[in-house]
Amino acid sequence: MSEPFMPYNKSSLAKNRERDTVSIGGIKVPRYTGEFWTPKQRQSSSLHEISYRACFKAQLPRFFIELLTSEGDIVYDPFSGRGTTVIEAGLLGRKVIANDINPLSTFLCRPRFFVPSLNELEKRLHLIRINPKAKASLDLSMFYHPTTEAEIVSVKKYLERRKKSEKEDHLDRWIRMVATNRLTGHSKGFFSVYTLPPNQAVSQQSQVRINRRLRQRPDYRDTKRIILEKSRSLLRNLSELQISNLKKAGRTAKFLTADAADTKKIRSDTVNLTVTSPPFLNVVQYASDNWLRGWFNSIDNKSVSDVLTMSADLTSWSYEMEDVFAELHRITRPGGWVAFEVGEVRNGSIKLEETIVPLATLTGFRCEGILINSQEFTKTSNIWGVRNNKHGTNTNRITLFYKE
Repeated sequence: MSEPFMPYNKSSLAKNRERDTVSIGGIKVPRYTGEFWTPKQRQSSSLHEISYRACFKAQLPRFFIELLTSEGDIVYDPFSGRGTTVIEAGLLGRKVIANDINPLSTFLCRPRFFVPSLNELEKRLHLIRINPKAKASLDLSMFYHPTTEAEIVSVKKYLERRKKSEKEDHLDRWIRMVATNRLTGHSKGFFSVYTLPPNQAVSQQSQVRINRRLRQRPDYRDTKRIILEKSRSLLRNLSELQISNLKKAGRTAKFLTADAADTKKIRSDTVNLTVTSPPFLNVVQYASDNWLRGWFNSIDNKSVSDVLTMSADLTSWSYEMEDVFAELHRITRPGGWVAFEVGEVRNGSIKLEETIVPLATLTGFRCEGILINSQEFTKTSNIWGVRNNKHGTNTNRITLFYKE
C-alpha cells in the first residue's frame, strides 16, 4: 500500500485536535475534531466577496491547498459555484479547473482571474451608452427605479452585443460579473430597493409584499458608480504577486459547464487536488434563487432549473454522488486527493459522510479521515440564526480521500 506524498503529514491533522475512530459501513476511519482554520486566519482576499448561495469560506480550500499541493499543481472543483476553491488556488499559484452545470458559475468565476485596473474599467463604463427609455422584458418595477432599470437594461444589451459579435473582453466580463452581483441586495451598494441579501433574489410578488411592509419605493441608483465602487472593494487588498498568479492560472484554466459525473474535457490522472461542496439533497434551490441573475445574463432559467434539480431522497442522491466519485477517481492523479465537504443536513439527522465514505471507497479511493472544523460563533452568525451546532459553534465536516 503506497503512502501519501509530502507535504502531507498525518500529525498535521492530529496536532492539538481530538482524534477518535469511527466505523462507517465496516470501514474504520480516523476522525479529527478541532479548529483547523478560522474566519480570521490570514485575512481572506477581498476578491472572494461575490455572493452565492451555500458557499464555504476561502479558509477551507486554502487549508487543503497548502497542505496537499505545491505551486503549479492542478486544483479542481466539480461544483464550483462562485469559484471559491479555484480563486484561492489561483491566488496561491496553482493551476485550476472549475466546473458547474449552472453557466452562471463561469460568469462569476472567470473574470476574477483577469482583474482590470480601475482606470481602464472606468473608461469602459463611460463608453456604455444608456438608453433612458429602455425597459426590461419583464416587470421589475418593484425592484428598480425606472431610470435605474433603463441603465441595467442598457448594460445588459451592451454585453449581449459584445458577446454576439465576439468582441467581449476581460473588461466586459468583469462588468458582467460585478453587475450580476449588484442586482439586488439590502444596502445602497446595490441597484435595487431594500430586499433580501444578494445571494437570493425573491420573486416579484414577494418583493411587492416587502415594499408594502416597509412602506418603500425603489429610488434611483447610479449603476455605473456602484459597479466601480464594488470593483474597488474587490481589488482593495490584492498584491501584485496575487494578480500575476491569477493571470497565469487564468491562461491555462478550464471553465466547464458539464455534469460533474461526465467531464470528458479533463484528462485522466491529472488533478492533484479536488476541494468541493456538493449540493446537499434539495436543500438549496439554486435556479429559483438566481432567477434575476439568469435574466440579466440571458440564461434560460427553465433549462437550468431542470439540470440543477437535485434528488430529495438520500438513496437517489447517493447514486448521483457515486457517479461523481467514479469520475473524480478517473481524473485524479495517483497520489492525489479529494476533500469533500459533507455538512449536516435536516438539523443534523443526516450525516452525509455515512453515505460518502462507503461509495467513494467502492470507486477506488482510500478514506484518510473525517475532519470536523469547529469554530466559535461570531456575533453575525448568531444574528443570522446559524445554529448547526447545539453548543454554540459553527462546523464544517470534510471527508478526505486519497488515490493510490
